[in-house]
Amino acid sequence: MKIGQKFGAEFIGTFVLVFGGCGTAVLAGDFVGYLGVSLAFGLTIVAAAYAIGHVSGAHLNPAVSLGAWACGRLSGKDLLPYISAQIIGAIAASALIFLIYTGKSDFECIGNFAANGYGELSPQGYGVVSAFVIELVLTFVFLLVILGVTDKKAPSQLAGLAIGLTLVLIHLISIPVTNTSVNPARSISQAIFAGCGAMEQLWLFIIAPIAGAILAGIVYKKIFANK
Repeated sequence: MKIGQKFGAEFIGTFVLVFGGCGTAVLAGDFVGYLGVSLAFGLTIVAAAYAIGHVSGAHLNPAVSLGAWACGRLSGKDLLPYISAQIIGAIAASALIFLIYTGKSDFECIGNFAANGYGELSPQGYGVVSAFVIELVLTFVFLLVILGVTDKKAPSQLAGLAIGLTLVLIHLISIPVTNTSVNPARSISQAIFAGCGAMEQLWLFIIAPIAGAILAGIVYKKIFANK
């Protein structure tokens, strides 16, 4: 596939992920709760995996791309286009959610806009150490699953479902702690529009997922990869 096709796939896929997941949290979170939001994120990944996985691998997440690069699954020349497409797609989705949400008849303020946070911005008041640890560990696990089910010797038919269900589980565990990132593009896009201190805490949701993903890529390459 040409890099332009991969860029388009990552842009559209990340747009759908953020619009579906964060859109559910912002527009329907009061009705569907943590379980509903978790399912929304997982279902978007399943849909994207089968729709565009053959084009770009459906990373939809800078951490996934960096983990794939660390494992030798993604070339360095594709890394920047992938990450750029993901961030731009996520911001475009958040802008659309913002447009829809602010059109509500009784709209007063944007609130946290499903942004990630710790301390006062954590849904259940978890501190910075808890937030960093859970984001790093869950991204590490997420990448191990992704790299495992997409290995050339693994059965590929259910890879998208396995990845999507893993993301559901990750959200069920960590929404109370950080609103769940494991994806810097998702965190950046929501922080831009959030009406709170999300931008000041954004560093954690960039560094922790990236660190967890790169560590997973190295571990998988050294220990689990089929030679």
